[in-house]
Amino acid sequence: MSAMDVPVPEQGPSRSAAGERTAARAVPKSAYISWLALAFMTTSSVASLRAAPTMAVYGLACVFLYIVPAIVFLLPQSLVSAELASGWNGGVYRWISEGISKPMGFLGVWCQFAMTIFYYPSLLGFVASTFAYVINPELATNGLYTAIIIVVTFWSGVWISSRGTKAVAGLSSGGLIIGTLIPGVLLVVLGMVFLAQGNPSAAPMDAAHILPPWAGVASLVLIVNNFLSYSGMEMNAVHVSSLKSPGKEFPKAMFLACGLVLLIFILPALAISWVVPADELSLTAGVMQAFDAVFANFGVQWLTPILGLMLIMASLGGMLTWLAGPSKGLLLISREEGYLPPWLQKLNAHGIQQNILVAQGIVTTFIALLYAFIPDVSSAYWILSVITTQVYLVVYLLMFVAAVKLRRSQPDHPRGFKAPMIGLLCVVGFTASMAAMLIGFVPPSQFGDGSPWVYFAIVGGGLVIVGLLVPFLFYKLRKPSWRNPADAAAAAAEGGAS
Repeated sequence: MSAMDVPVPEQGPSRSAAGERTAARAVPKSAYISWLALAFMTTSSVASLRAAPTMAVYGLACVFLYIVPAIVFLLPQSLVSAELASGWNGGVYRWISEGISKPMGFLGVWCQFAMTIFYYPSLLGFVASTFAYVINPELATNGLYTAIIIVVTFWSGVWISSRGTKAVAGLSSGGLIIGTLIPGVLLVVLGMVFLAQGNPSAAPMDAAHILPPWAGVASLVLIVNNFLSYSGMEMNAVHVSSLKSPGKEFPKAMFLACGLVLLIFILPALAISWVVPADELSLTAGVMQAFDAVFANFGVQWLTPILGLMLIMASLGGMLTWLAGPSKGLLLISREEGYLPPWLQKLNAHGIQQNILVAQGIVTTFIALLYAFIPDVSSAYWILSVITTQVYLVVYLLMFVAAVKLRRSQPDHPRGFKAPMIGLLCVVGFTASMAAMLIGFVPPSQFGDGSPWVYFAIVGGGLVIVGLLVPFLFYKLRKPSWRNPADAAAAAAEGGAS
């Protein structure tokens, strides 16, 4: 995933349909991008190795567990968001506001921002376990060490972001190649060589293991994490107007991107399952476990720390990008409509929403302490990943509803791309999102004898408090004096310039 599209304050309702259509297609010839370029952009923003250990515990069945959510969630959200982005600028706030209501639009953009509160601890938990393989692998399961790394790294990222550093974008792009593509290809190739040498696969690779074993609902809970792995496609839909022929080229770009994303997710997960037994696999350090085992087989274990640093670079680049995006979008909407108090709307000398980042950092620090108090680091990582998914799914539930309503209420509104069978796509996407949300409350079988009620309380509490209660209070307590549309337009202009 990468940073969200920054909502742009609306310019007023006076624009005519013809004018909007002209503006939508007024793209200089040099600004057009090919559908291949869009496919690669989408792939780079979604694909990651971080989720591979989560699915590797299922061995060959991970193929099934990746393809199912791709069909019922990835494709619907990609095509539906493409139609919305080609007709309405401003991101999910504009889509949901016009399709449902402004309060629901605020809920959508808030959840886009709030999910990062749980996303950062889980992402940096992966960074901590990966860094442990560089200095001392035994630290990978140490909760206190993990909590310290999360807190120090996050606040360092806040400081860098508050300085308005322009190198963030370059770090993120370089991180994709250095920290995702190269390690992913290397892992798969070495895994194949490992098997070709006659070593047995740690996980069975026969037809009997194509489907995951059924041991109740808990045995399929890990599929929920794949919804988060695929989330973020809607931000790439904003580029649909840069295609010469959106109606023909965008579907091709999305189908190719889906195929590439599946390969990047599935093949490394399989490679990990070949070399690391499922009962020894750490959800945070699984990638490094696989590299360490493969490198040991070839007598080049000295490469393990180098690969660890490459993976860390990709994760840190992603974190810095996410720090800037969702919080900036929330700032602009809050200034336009007065959803947040003035203190949270203030910018520092570099034009960065520092107070929002600081407030977010305080909450993130508190959540990061879970790693210090939950004995199993993998359990903390999984719980935070599920809460992240739950909060983000609220955005998609609202988006699918808004898309259907906009097609009915504004059928003649100009759109650069129209999703085929949008009603069916939205029903499938909404149903899949709701099912994933419900399943997310069931603890996975890997947690053994842990209390399901404690798990339910943590996940449900995170969703209700951060995803629903906090935005409700902000909305109810808002005051007319909190609105500052002039500053919102100025901040949007600054964001576009930078």
